[in-house]
Amino acid sequence: MAIEVPKPSPQKRDLLVAVKAVSVNPIDVKVRASKGPEESELKILGWDAAGTVVEVGPDARLFKPGDNVYYAGSLERQGSNAEYQAVDERIVGKKPVSLTFPEAAALPLTTITAWELLLDRLEVQTKTSEEVDVPKHRH
Repeated sequence: MAIEVPKPSPQKRDLLVAVKAVSVNPIDVKVRASKGPEESELKILGWDAAGTVVEVGPDARLFKPGDNVYYAGSLERQGSNAEYQAVDERIVGKKPVSLTFPEAAALPLTTITAWELLLDRLEVQTKTSEEVDVPKHRH
């Protein structure tokens, strides 16, 4: 279903992101299958996305227009299956330059899940940078 909605206006620490790519995760399917919103209430689905910042809220300080970003949005807000999405900058990361927009959009929830599995469930111990033996490069 295609609908027209107003472009979000970034508030406080929001970024207005021009969405370039999204991914679909099990949470998307679960939310869609759950009881729908009231007829007068529209809910845009989608959480994992990558795109370009086009505008920032008055208190945003971590990103600027033109920055390429990726993120897993919030269930409490409108989703990423739209041209533009307002998202709190505190849950956003800079898109790695080595990744395409679709590749970056595929990462947020899957990497959070992997992180939680390794550190929370399996209790894998991490090393500090002082403990890691990094080989010296020869020039």
